[in-house]
Amino acid sequence: MIEPATRTILESRLAERIEFDVPLSRHTSLRIGGPGDAVATPANRDELCELLKICARHELPTIVMGAGFNILVREDGIRGVVIRLKKMRAIERDGSKLISVESGASHATIIRYCIENALGGLEFGVGIPGTLGGWVAMNAGIGVRELKDVVADIEIVSRGGDNVRRIERVDLDFRYRELAGLPDGSIITAARLTVEESEKAKVQSEIDRLLAHRQATQPTDIPSCGSVFRNPPGQFAGQLIEAAGLKGTRQGAAQISTRHANFIVNHGGAAASDVLRLIERAQKTVESETGIQLETEVKILGGGSRDQRDASSHLSEKGQP
Repeated sequence: MIEPATRTILESRLAERIEFDVPLSRHTSLRIGGPGDAVATPANRDELCELLKICARHELPTIVMGAGFNILVREDGIRGVVIRLKKMRAIERDGSKLISVESGASHATIIRYCIENALGGLEFGVGIPGTLGGWVAMNAGIGVRELKDVVADIEIVSRGGDNVRRIERVDLDFRYRELAGLPDGSIITAARLTVEESEKAKVQSEIDRLLAHRQATQPTDIPSCGSVFRNPPGQFAGQLIEAAGLKGTRQGAAQISTRHANFIVNHGGAAASDVLRLIERAQKTVESETGIQLETEVKILGGGSRDQRDASSHLSEKGQP
C-alpha cells in the first residue's frame, strides 16, 4: 500500500495521470491480473524523471509496463507504481536513414508511419504487438529479423530519474529475446531505428503478407500474452507442446491455443493460477517426453517474484515466432 502522504505528493505532480488500486487486468493483453498499488502515465520524459525521483525518495518500487504483452500478473497484484509510457509516443525523421521513436509508440503507429512516409526496413514489426520500449527490451523479432538489426542507439533514464543518456548500438548486448547489460533499473525511453527509402506500395505489400501470415497462424482474435515459452535451440516450443498432445488443453477458462500451441488464451474469466497450471503441465510433459526443459518467455509478476522486487524493471512485450 502507498501511504496517504505519498499519494498526495504523487497526485500533486501527475494529477489525473496517476490512479490507485487499479485492476491490472485492464492493462494486460491476457486480461488477467490483480491490483496494482498505483498506475502512472507520465506525459513526457521530464515528468517520468520527476516520478522516478519521488518513488526513489519514498522507497516505492517501480515497474514499466508497455502494452501488457509478455506479462502474467498473479491475483495478488503488484506493489508500488506501475509506469506506462503510452503518452510518450512521438516519431520523427532523423535524417534519411533514421527515425527517432519514443518508447510508448505502439507497433501499429510505427508501421503506419513507415507506410505514410514510404520507409522500408521495419515491416517485420507488423507481426509484433506491443510498444517500441518492449520491442527493444525483448529484442523482438520474427525469426529472420530482430530489433538488434535495426537499432542505431537507445535513450535510457536511470532508476532514480537523475540521469538521461544515450547508448550506441555497438555498446548494446542484444541476445535472444532480451537486451542484457543495461544499468540496473534503467528505463528505455526512446530509440533510433534504421530505415530505408522505399515505395508506399512495396512497404504495404510486405506488411500485408506478414499480417496475413500472423492472422493465419496465431490466435489474434482472443486475449493472450503472446509466446509463452522461449524456443529451445534448434526447436520450436509450440511444436514440442503440440507433439506432446497438449494443444487445446484447458484449465478453467485458460487454454493452450488450438491455433498455435505456444500461446495460452483466455476465453473469459481465466485466473493467473489457471495459466500457471497450464505452463507447469506443458513444461513437465515436454521434459518427460523429450528431456527438453521449456523456459518461460512470459514474465510472471506478483507473489513476491524477483521481477516485482527489482525496482524500475522494464517489462514489456515481444515478438512471436
